[in-house]
Amino acid sequence: MFKKKQLIVVLSIFAFLLGCTQKEEKLMIFHAGSLAIPLQKMSEAFNKKYPQVKIFREAAGSRTCARKISELNKKADIMFSADYTVIDQLLIPEFADWNIRFVTNEMAIMFAHDAKYAQEMTAENWPEILLREDVAYGHSDPNCDPCGYRSQLVWQLAGKHYQQPELYHKLVEKEHLVRPKETDLIALLESGSLDYLFIYRSVAEQHGAQYLILPDEVNLKTSDYEDFYKQASVEISGKSPGEYITKKGAPMVYGLTIPTNASNKKWAEKFVSFVLSEEGNKIMEANGQPAIVPAKISGDIKSLPASIKKYVTE
Repeated sequence: MFKKKQLIVVLSIFAFLLGCTQKEEKLMIFHAGSLAIPLQKMSEAFNKKYPQVKIFREAAGSRTCARKISELNKKADIMFSADYTVIDQLLIPEFADWNIRFVTNEMAIMFAHDAKYAQEMTAENWPEILLREDVAYGHSDPNCDPCGYRSQLVWQLAGKHYQQPELYHKLVEKEHLVRPKETDLIALLESGSLDYLFIYRSVAEQHGAQYLILPDEVNLKTSDYEDFYKQASVEISGKSPGEYITKKGAPMVYGLTIPTNASNKKWAEKFVSFVLSEEGNKIMEANGQPAIVPAKISGDIKSLPASIKKYVTE
């Protein structure tokens, strides 16, 4: 019995020393603000398998994230965008080789617990309520964040759907709040400075907030209305000063990539594989973002790491 106890002690000390000598790995992730909670949950689950990896997450508007890499030369091991086309337009081919489309979302109107006229608001009359003089609403900056230009696409589509041709211009012209990313506005909503906020449905659900579901003709949710969505478009800043990109309405799809300047590609590949795995899909779906299975890839497919290939299709 004594020898058995000695053996257990020795093995315990050996395991402890092995853990102490295990090299700590660092992983830097740039991501859309709307992915803050899902990626926190994803990181916690990943660390249960790989506790030696210290994960740093930096949230910003997706276009801001891309510009940190392309213009400020900041290093990220993985970049997650709320709009996959941001990666195509701002990072490929100079700063990334490929782009994986992995989850979807939809636009909604989130409102404060004491929002004016909230009891009256429906999927049919919300434009009229927002245009009332004493109602305050907001959205994120279209040049920083996809949620910003998607908000304006929603306004255009609503004008067509409700047969109110002047609706878009009225909503643009009425004074309203704009911040770099959609999650920056949540605190203003909670403090009562805003009544309503154009935001992703997943974010509203993650924060346990009340929100209005918009018609599928308006919410950028489904490929069933892809042709209808194309009727809306906005211009936003391009890669260079004075250059502009036209963003057309389209079903909402998120993208991810490993930038070419990533410092820790080995663990970036493991994390991406985890995100695309069945366990990762469940985490995303539990946080209001349906997974695309298999995920779709574009760009230089030959450069895609072998460990990730099994989760994607062209």
